[in-house]
Amino acid sequence: MLEYLVRRILIMIPTLLAISLIVFLIIELPPGDYLESYISELQAQGEEVDQKHIEFLREQYGFDKPIMTRYWEWITGMVVGDFGFSFEYRLPVSEVVGDRLFLTILVSMVTIIFTWIIAFPIGLYSATHQYSWGDYGLTFIGLLGLATPNFLLALIMLYFANVVFGTSIGGLMDPEYIDQPWSWDKVVSVLEHLWIPVVVIGTSGTAGMIRRLRANMLDELQKQYVTTARAKGLPPLRLLLKYPLRNAINFFIADIGSLLPNIISGAELVAVVLSLPTTGPVLIAALQSQDMYLAGSFLMFLASLTVIGVLVSDILLAWLDPRIRLAGGAAK
Repeated sequence: MLEYLVRRILIMIPTLLAISLIVFLIIELPPGDYLESYISELQAQGEEVDQKHIEFLREQYGFDKPIMTRYWEWITGMVVGDFGFSFEYRLPVSEVVGDRLFLTILVSMVTIIFTWIIAFPIGLYSATHQYSWGDYGLTFIGLLGLATPNFLLALIMLYFANVVFGTSIGGLMDPEYIDQPWSWDKVVSVLEHLWIPVVVIGTSGTAGMIRRLRANMLDELQKQYVTTARAKGLPPLRLLLKYPLRNAINFFIADIGSLLPNIISGAELVAVVLSLPTTGPVLIAALQSQDMYLAGSFLMFLASLTVIGVLVSDILLAWLDPRIRLAGGAAK
């Protein structure tokens, strides 16, 4: 196991270097740069452009340097915690992220917990009560959740929360707490607003997870080892949790590779509709304005989480399922 971990970690290094180069080149591919977009915006507003100031900014931001020089400075800076400078916000990238990263992780983690708490019991019930009225009803609700667009559900939830509970529309807190230090009142305000994006984002994920868990459980319940365990008199609940469920949740573990980056990126469309101060809208704006260091740092962070998530899922799958081996050779 230790040799496997060391080998996988060593493979992660060139993988992330290759990803960083691809990310940087893709961001550089569109014609022009942030300053040209900035000049076009000023001209569209009818303002005069001071060429000396533009040349000063070009030199200050390093646009006068070769592309590989800028890439090397960016990648070596990330190693020591310097993620570059955001042109749009006129601040270091680490300061731009700030509370947004914390709030994004908070929303995403609560959504994941909400999804799993709802999906697992319903999926198990549907599988063990196949073709019952409860199975049909839960299946209908699940399909309804998959068919409802998240942005439409977000608008409905905003109206419902405002009319019934008097919650301010949009955001993750009341307006008076924005950009204010954390306090108990601010935490309470966040909790009052948190359930709206959690329900909206978690609805489609919960519905999809229920269908997948039900299908996997039905497949496992038909296998011979379940029949043998029943014949030996194993209690039904213990049988269900110890054997079929353990094999059926492999796909949950395998999804960790995509789950970790989703924690940071979140549901961008929902975040825009709900005016959430999360990282999703910031990433979209950074890509649109060619704020290369801000966008590149976000994408590299997501890539790192993906690589780490795949490693974690592989280790957990090998531990969870004895049929999986770390080595490719046949078990003796």
